[in-house]
Amino acid sequence: MQEIGPIILFDGVCNLCNDAVQFVIKHDPKEKFRFASLQGNNGQKLLRQFQLPANTFNSFVLIQDGQVYTKSTAALKVASQLSGPIRILSSFRIIPAFIRNAVYDLIAKKRYSWFGKKDACMIPTPSLQSRFLN
Repeated sequence: MQEIGPIILFDGVCNLCNDAVQFVIKHDPKEKFRFASLQGNNGQKLLRQFQLPANTFNSFVLIQDGQVYTKSTAALKVASQLSGPIRILSSFRIIPAFIRNAVYDLIAKKRYSWFGKKDACMIPTPSLQSRFLN
């Protein structure tokens, strides 16, 4: 698969994850980021390509410049590249990853009960389809 800029892999049925994707789209005026659901064909191909588990969907994944970032590191790296005050969140990278990821893992574990779940992956609107790999 040809590199087409930073790619965010997300849980396509998670409401929190879908809201996060919508937030990134809104705060990415240069349309730098592309998206693929972890469950979709392209998401699965990328997971295998980067030797990540293809059957667990509890991590936000950023693929950028041939590198893979997961969990809180991925989220903070994305935040640092968005427009607006959200960029300040990237300063949390000074907190050790094991602490950040403990909070991340708690939210990931509870995300369906706290935020809900869809029956199927999000289908992008026609105006956003070019930003999605699936």
